[in-house]
Amino acid sequence: MSDLGGFSMFDLFREEAETHCASLEAGLLQLESDPGDSNVAIEPLMRAAHSVKGAARIIGLDVAVGLAHAMEDVFVAVQGGDEALTAGRVDQLLAGTDLLRGLASIEESAIEPWSAENESAINALVDSLGKPADAVADAAPTQPPASGPVEVTTSPEPSEVAKASASPDPPEIAKASTSPDPPETPRSSETPAATVPDEPPAPNAVSGSPGEESRTVRVDSGRLERMMRLAGEVMVTSRRFLGVREQVVGLDRRLESMEDGVGAAFRDAGDPLPKLRRDVDEGRRAVSELVEELDGLLRRTEEISADLYGQVLGSRMRPFEDGGHGFPRMIRDLARTLGKKVRFEVRGGRTRVDREILTALEAPLTHVLRNAVDHGIEVPDVRRSAGKDESASLVLEARHQGGMLLVKVRDDGGGIDPEALRRRIVERGMVDQAMAERLDGPELHDFLFLPGFSTASSVTEVSGRGVGLDVVQSMVHEVGGAVRVESTPGVGTTFELQLPVTRSVVRAALVEVDGEPFAMPLARLDRVLRVPASEVTTVEGRRQFPHEDGMIGMIRLSTLLELTGSEDDPEVESVVVVGDASGRYGLVVDRFLGEQDLVVRRLDDRFGRIPHVASVAMLDDGSPLFIIDVEDVLKSIHQLLGDGRLRGTGRAKTAAESEKVTRVLVVEDSMTVREVERQILTQMGLQVDVAVDGVDGWNALQSGSYDLVVTDVDMPRMNGIEFVTTLRADERFKRIPVVVVSYKDRESDRLAGMHAGADAYLT
Repeated sequence: MSDLGGFSMFDLFREEAETHCASLEAGLLQLESDPGDSNVAIEPLMRAAHSVKGAARIIGLDVAVGLAHAMEDVFVAVQGGDEALTAGRVDQLLAGTDLLRGLASIEESAIEPWSAENESAINALVDSLGKPADAVADAAPTQPPASGPVEVTTSPEPSEVAKASASPDPPEIAKASTSPDPPETPRSSETPAATVPDEPPAPNAVSGSPGEESRTVRVDSGRLERMMRLAGEVMVTSRRFLGVREQVVGLDRRLESMEDGVGAAFRDAGDPLPKLRRDVDEGRRAVSELVEELDGLLRRTEEISADLYGQVLGSRMRPFEDGGHGFPRMIRDLARTLGKKVRFEVRGGRTRVDREILTALEAPLTHVLRNAVDHGIEVPDVRRSAGKDESASLVLEARHQGGMLLVKVRDDGGGIDPEALRRRIVERGMVDQAMAERLDGPELHDFLFLPGFSTASSVTEVSGRGVGLDVVQSMVHEVGGAVRVESTPGVGTTFELQLPVTRSVVRAALVEVDGEPFAMPLARLDRVLRVPASEVTTVEGRRQFPHEDGMIGMIRLSTLLELTGSEDDPEVESVVVVGDASGRYGLVVDRFLGEQDLVVRRLDDRFGRIPHVASVAMLDDGSPLFIIDVEDVLKSIHQLLGDGRLRGTGRAKTAAESEKVTRVLVVEDSMTVREVERQILTQMGLQVDVAVDGVDGWNALQSGSYDLVVTDVDMPRMNGIEFVTTLRADERFKRIPVVVVSYKDRESDRLAGMHAGADAYLT
């Protein structure tokens, strides 16, 4: 039975139509890819169309009645063997499903304008559905004939994740294109906010059919959010009982001590105080009973609060497949448009995900999947010539791994051509040819996520306008996730998205910085280490330590948080290792405080954005603490980096120490020259930081205060003249002395440097 209180008749129609439209779409796609016993598969589709027709007739929606009736007639004809379910006929039936879904998505007050706007399209479709299938078998009004159907498979393993990836059209790396989404294809609307069944209906089943037992209750998202907050506070409050219990136990011990003292007094005085002794005994018994009762209450409160929180949290969780109802249809329509054959498979559809994460995933997954079909997957002729099956494989997979949600998009297309990518990077002036040749796979793939970067060989209606993957990365980062890509030319590409399962509860490492506790989500940490000072070395002013056959740069978290931090140089450093596709870095903290499950709460909007802080939580004693935004921290680290390396990160200097030292920034791309200049200046008693080019130097100026800047002329990314010009254009740096040093005695460079604002030019 359903909870129908407060529902209007049109609300009920919308609920039923949405359910049946989802069944119609899934059933049609499944039937097209695997006809099997069509008579059996057609039955639930016929029943779904009939149910929509009946529901529409009850509330007087004649326009929907006629369309659903025409669709039902087609299903009857197919079941009776009078016509075949061709690709063109499937296009028409899907178009009818889209129209019915559109009607179910509007408000009741918009029925008349919607009907007037769509009347001609509906009438034309009803007429076409009444014609023989042969007349429309190859007629896809808005799309060219496909070279074949798209096979759609849903694999129910709850432990698996959706994969799919995009690969390029040879010889270019179009798969990696950061292009916009293709024109929208009709797709399933989101299911209504409701409790989601653990077992998804089979493709040929009609959800919500008579006799099905379910209770569906709409819950306002704001109310659900408040329930989550209250449930979390119940958990925190229940834990505070522990403190009360300890106080009572302490009182019991004091009474015991008093009793011992009274007993001694009785022995000395010959029992002159019998009443006092009885009172003390009764007090002790009362306290013991109170402790026992409090223990039971505490246990029960913890059980109830944990159950309450689990139930409320569960109400936010939905199967992964709920967020991708429209993907099979989108893939099918796009493949038909592009003349490609695609077998689309969803794995791990029952994996439970927070609805907020699921909603955030829809846009990036849509882009990656469309990119895979458009750029990664080849047309049948190209695939056959490469010895591949003409039907490409596109897999979307989801599973839980290490407390995170792992989503993969994998295709078996052409893969990303590394040489084509290198050429595009050099053409864009991002690096020179020599540097491009040294870039390996992960470093190359990082360029795909830069704003405006595109590898598409041409601009089309579907893609190639230079936006996309940077937006995908940004969306994933917003929810505390990360994206990476793997590709093998000729084999295929995999995009991997790692996200939190929920944003409501987080298992975190607690650390202390400048005497204050902070939390860092464990899922975003690589390692938590104790590093002996003897293992820490300094190279070009950068502190680092060896770990797993490599060196990890160190930076104090207090520096990023703009706190004082500890001024001690401990024998053992407490280091939290974090990382992304660019590398790993060691965040130095004052000390570790342990691990804890935290109930996450959003920061009040009145605080605005706090750098490096994602949210707030409450400790067991009720005190608040900030949860560190690891992604934001990594962004700040990148601003302190030069060519992937950290600059000096020793202990924070006191104000007195800073006043005694003149700070110099050396900007030089040659390691040899840079080190010679650093040593000379250091021997003069100056504190020297180094940067490897103008971009690195500019980033250094943002995070440090310098008394002198020494720069080379010829450098990658931003040369010395551009660097000085940029520096002088900023009001903050106009008065910093700048010396240009170059081994080339070129008058043009000297004039350009002095014109840009250099105070001296040395050769």
